[in-house]
Amino acid sequence: MYLDVADSATLPYGWSRYAQFSLTVINQLHQKFSIRKDTQHQFNARESDWGFTSFMPLGELYDPGRGYLVNDTCVVEADVAVRKVIDYWSHDSKKETGYVGLKNQGATCYMNSLLQTLYHIPYIRKAVYHMPTTENDIPSGSIPLALQSLFYKLQYSDTSVATKELTKSFGWDTYDSFMQHDVQELNRVLCEKLEDKMKGTVVEGTIQQLFEGHHMNYIECINVDYKSTRKESFYDLQLDVKGCRDVYASFDKYVEVERLEGDNKYHAEQHGLQDARKGVLFIDFPPVLQLQLKRFEYDFMRDMMVKINDRYEFPLQLDLDRENGKYLSPEADRSVRNLYTLHSVLVHSGGVHGGHYYAYIRPTLSDQWFKFDDERVTKEDIKRALEEQYGGEEELAQTNPGFNNSPFKFTKYSNAYMLVYIRESDKEKIICNVDEKDIAEHLRIRLKKEQEEKEQKRKEKAEAHLYTIIKVAHSEDLLEQIGKDVYFDLVDHDKVRSFRIQKQITFNLFKEEVAKEFGIPVQFQRFWLWAKRQNHTYRPNRPLTPQEEAQSVGQLREVSNKANIAELRLFLEVEIGQDFRPVPPPEKTKEDILLFFKLYDPSKEELRYVGRLFVKGSGKPLDILKKLNEMAGFASDQEIELYEEIKFEPNVMCEHIDKRLTFRSSQLEDGDIVCYQKPSPVGSNEQCRYPDVPSFLEYMHNRQLDAWYWYNSTFPTCKISLVLDWVSLGYLAGSLKPCHLTWFGLVVRFRSLEKSKEDEFFLELSKLHTYDDVAERVAHHLGLDDPSKIRLTSHNCYSQQPKPQPIKYRGVDHLSDMLVHYNQTSDILYYEVLDIPLPELQGLKTLKVAFHHATKDEVVIHTIRLPKQSTVGDVINDLKAKVELSHPNAELRLLEVFYHKIYKIFPHNEKIENINDQYWTLRAEEVPEEEKNLGPHDRLIHVYHFMKDTTPNQVQVQNFGEPFFLVIHEGETLTEVKMRIQKKLQVPDEEFSKWKLAFLSLGRPEYLQDSDIVSSRFQRKDVYGAWEQYLGLEHSDNAPKRSYAANQMIMSSILSQKLCGDLAFILQNRHTYEKPVKIYN
Repeated sequence: MYLDVADSATLPYGWSRYAQFSLTVINQLHQKFSIRKDTQHQFNARESDWGFTSFMPLGELYDPGRGYLVNDTCVVEADVAVRKVIDYWSHDSKKETGYVGLKNQGATCYMNSLLQTLYHIPYIRKAVYHMPTTENDIPSGSIPLALQSLFYKLQYSDTSVATKELTKSFGWDTYDSFMQHDVQELNRVLCEKLEDKMKGTVVEGTIQQLFEGHHMNYIECINVDYKSTRKESFYDLQLDVKGCRDVYASFDKYVEVERLEGDNKYHAEQHGLQDARKGVLFIDFPPVLQLQLKRFEYDFMRDMMVKINDRYEFPLQLDLDRENGKYLSPEADRSVRNLYTLHSVLVHSGGVHGGHYYAYIRPTLSDQWFKFDDERVTKEDIKRALEEQYGGEEELAQTNPGFNNSPFKFTKYSNAYMLVYIRESDKEKIICNVDEKDIAEHLRIRLKKEQEEKEQKRKEKAEAHLYTIIKVAHSEDLLEQIGKDVYFDLVDHDKVRSFRIQKQITFNLFKEEVAKEFGIPVQFQRFWLWAKRQNHTYRPNRPLTPQEEAQSVGQLREVSNKANIAELRLFLEVEIGQDFRPVPPPEKTKEDILLFFKLYDPSKEELRYVGRLFVKGSGKPLDILKKLNEMAGFASDQEIELYEEIKFEPNVMCEHIDKRLTFRSSQLEDGDIVCYQKPSPVGSNEQCRYPDVPSFLEYMHNRQLDAWYWYNSTFPTCKISLVLDWVSLGYLAGSLKPCHLTWFGLVVRFRSLEKSKEDEFFLELSKLHTYDDVAERVAHHLGLDDPSKIRLTSHNCYSQQPKPQPIKYRGVDHLSDMLVHYNQTSDILYYEVLDIPLPELQGLKTLKVAFHHATKDEVVIHTIRLPKQSTVGDVINDLKAKVELSHPNAELRLLEVFYHKIYKIFPHNEKIENINDQYWTLRAEEVPEEEKNLGPHDRLIHVYHFMKDTTPNQVQVQNFGEPFFLVIHEGETLTEVKMRIQKKLQVPDEEFSKWKLAFLSLGRPEYLQDSDIVSSRFQRKDVYGAWEQYLGLEHSDNAPKRSYAANQMIMSSILSQKLCGDLAFILQNRHTYEKPVKIYN
């Protein structure tokens, strides 16, 4: 049985349709036994049918008792849904829908769906356009301008729009854009920012007018005449999903009346404790109603966030005046009709740890819905926008009908998490017309110019195959760049004059363009091709021949492009005569060699370009010494040393040239570079750091060069380019501020580990510097006498944070190793100043130990620092000197606690080197007297707090609070044990009466009766490895909404930041069973 396309032979060329369909043989006796099969197919002229070769056994069809054939009739049902196939690459959102999407920066789909929703509320868009901005504002530094720019592009662009300017205006870096933030929080923060920026402008109050509603919290006494009310505003409402069928059920729950009675009575002024009713009613609803559906909730039993995927319906029209205004307070204005129509449905697809966000919007409130999914915008029907976003479960059809097997259901993980409704009576005002007259002139001009430039770039890209880029370097470029921008080779080709020339134009015509640009007549021009050599240097190789110059530019590029470079690179040789005017270039023979010359001054550590010369291959350097001295401005008889710059990657090769050998014997050829200098005086008192060319080039190759623009604080538009080192930094810092970075290499930036966002300085260093070298330079900059107290930490390029562990002292060879993070090279190092030398510290083990006071209700965290060979006994002795004991002879023990269980009591002779306190908590406490004198039949048992997390298939136990030991005596009943536990924990009778005690083994609770003998359950006297067999105290966890694990993480975070002084977490409820914590050291 199959589905066929009618008249497929007559279909036009290229016709195709994508269909999802099901075929069903109806069971006419029992509908539930109907046989249904689903499939999908791309139908076209060649593949015009699709279906099932085997649908059902004929024996079942013909069996009259089965119900498929009744009165000689078989009923077949076909359900066909034809979907338009969207080709991701060719789909034109603007052409298909009239709207464009937003580009995803990595994980910004949540933001894109929210921005599209706000943009498609025209009243908001108009208000944003009317926010005052100036032509001097920069979008990345101004939220209003960035949002104006974004909205303008969404309105007038033909392609998807980037959001980088907006996220930069938020203060986000690249890493933030790859993190999913809370979309509800982003909505609130963005509205608050806009509200703040609108103050004092013509659009002040727009956000409040659109989104602000008010509700009244009330408490009303039942038996006395007393009522307390409080009016509060809201910009959005958070509605419960769990346990609610639809939006109306959530509103019912929102205004549900709570009775305050019994232990929970309300304390009314002048009336004491009273029975009362507590609830919420709405004074007014806003024109634009934002409903945040609580799809994500914290599960206290599991101690984790979970997503609620339950089915939750929402109507196309929402009537909040239903049932005689049951949601409204007495003072609400009943003349306002609170009938809303659905504008947007924001959807989350995925789980609690991540997923994808998109939005269904009907911009004009017509019947046509659109799906905004990052860059793609598509037309959708109402079923897709509403029903398919309810969530819940979906049922697959039975594969074996006739059998009583339950159908397979699967959870739908795509569902609505935010709804936007617009009040019917306000929709004419809100869905208003927004055109160019609403946009400031400077903004229109700026954005149109941006669009034109973008269009020009697009056009150039589209026409790129018709053009060739020719880059022409000449002597002025070498003079300008060598010794400043470049030290190796001759020129940076990205900084020379570039020409965009049509490929069919002849090279001779191009020379006329060069004549106009440089003022060099065509007859005086000679062009050389550059060549990439095997040693990776790039040098002029040979001049163009007349035959090559007669070719087209395109042909010449193809012939010369052996280095696979998209552009044609040339060197323009111009000879200057006696009168300093251009002259025709001399004829070049095979004997002639073109050499380029650089001059080095060791005293100034300066390298510069001085010119080029043609020499004869059979000639010797001795022949040109006088000319070289003239080019350098030396006396004609000045002795000089010559070096050939051969290569610089991966290592520098610069060799001395024997002046007595011929140029050909020295293997010099066209394009080679000769560096020369005065010889270093032997025995001179003048010391040069880099006395010769090779040592200077080696230094330049290894150093990290930092340079950036600085601008005077008085004249921010005046930029000065400076190459800065650590000496001049201090000299200029008073009057100049860093503005914009221009890198000529990797920069080493040093940040304080404690204040990485505040303190930063720059140092010029060599890649070959050792740990000691770097520490010495940092100490010098900080004015620190002892460099050994500097500890360095590398930078994580992905998280943009310091690595968790510092660099091991002398654990790496060079600075270059410290800057590498996986396959990336960073330019940042973090430093900290220690109280003792780093080599000494690395010989020590640092432990964080939480000391639980025996009588006081507090925990104090101490940092213990001892030699790695020390034992636990040494830790305890060190701790005794720091803590307050209940009596002088008190004994201490060290425990390992993890997830609210005691896993180990450390023996006093155990070495501390292998103890890990990163994940486990080290707890120190006094050994109670009763534990020191255990009788032969006494038991020392573990006691833990727990709650039960009941799932459909199993019961899970969730531990919390502080675990402890308890001595139980032979024959002791549960009643007696409970009395001692209650006294130890100081729990009030009323609270303790709700507790249950159970024996737990491997996570399974066995509840005890008051008359049970507790010791009979515990067979072992020792406690090592017995953490899975314990006495459990089942009760609710009354701690604040932060798990113990979260407290531990906060402590670790603060400790890792080296916070000085004391810091205490005071847990307000005495019976949370987690003591207040103070942090020392």
